Amino acid sequence: MLEVARYHADAKGCIAPEAVDAWARDGLLVIEDFVAADICQDLINAADSQVANFDAREAATVFSTATHEHAASEYFETSGDKIRFFFEEGVFDTSGTLQIPKEQAINKIGHALHDLDPTFQAFSYQPRLAVLAHQLGLVDPLLLQSMLIFKQPSIGGEVSWHQDGSFLYTVPQSVTGFWFALEEATLENGCLWVLPGEHARGLRSRFRRIDGRLQTEALPGAPDFDDTAKTPLEVPAGTLVVLNGLLPHYSAPNHSQKSRYAYTLHTISATAQYPKDNWLQRNDSFPLRSLGARTDCSNANQI
Repeated sequence: MLEVARYHADAKGCIAPEAVDAWARDGLLVIEDFVAADICQDLINAADSQVANFDAREAATVFSTATHEHAASEYFETSGDKIRFFFEEGVFDTSGTLQIPKEQAINKIGHALHDLDPTFQAFSYQPRLAVLAHQLGLVDPLLLQSMLIFKQPSIGGEVSWHQDGSFLYTVPQSVTGFWFALEEATLENGCLWVLPGEHARGLRSRFRRIDGRLQTEALPGAPDFDDTAKTPLEVPAGTLVVLNGLLPHYSAPNHSQKSRYAYTLHTISATAQYPKDNWLQRNDSFPLRSLGARTDCSNANQI
């Protein structure tokens, strides 16, 4: 099992040159203490407030990477420019009645928290992220998608091995994920697992609209990934994990009594082509916004 190095960013968001090298080599970067404890709590409170104000009778869409039943839901398909709520498996009875309190049953909120919720918006467009993105070589990054993932105690579902580029496909590949641990992530509550370096082998599949229906399509010559190198990322709250869109990653079910809140952002390049058959689309009246202005880190006090 490989050990993934941990790094830090300075007050501007700049990282050391060896961290940039690790990003290129591994396809991921772990930056501890990127988010202060009080900001983590603010985001948790904002997510809980969103759930408290949500009427669970509006939708009963279950999110599952095993069955992908959400892919047939108009509620899911049209969530690219909205804030919507998706439930864990097994929380509804056969009549569609929620069997546990909604705040214990939500799998995630998506997919435009970063543009529609003031707390998440302020966090998502913070200058430090723009600085970091520029240093990692992202070209004209636009914020495409955001999610708050709860990983509920006892029932938080597995997220199967996948590449973000399968779902947010661009030509050329440009999607990059920013995964923020708002609570401690451990083996017990479903931390991330990664395959360092496997991003270099290319994209395995695309999740796209085929004949009017969202489907997963294997790509010609798709690689078989070497999961013998799978590595868990147990991280404290406040950690940022940056993921290349081609890096395979996974998280196990949460069988513990502790939640694992995480906030994720995905960027794409403004210069890349974003196909119309991708599942996530926005109304033309609600365009994507830039992550922000660039800052030179050449003279920064890098940690």
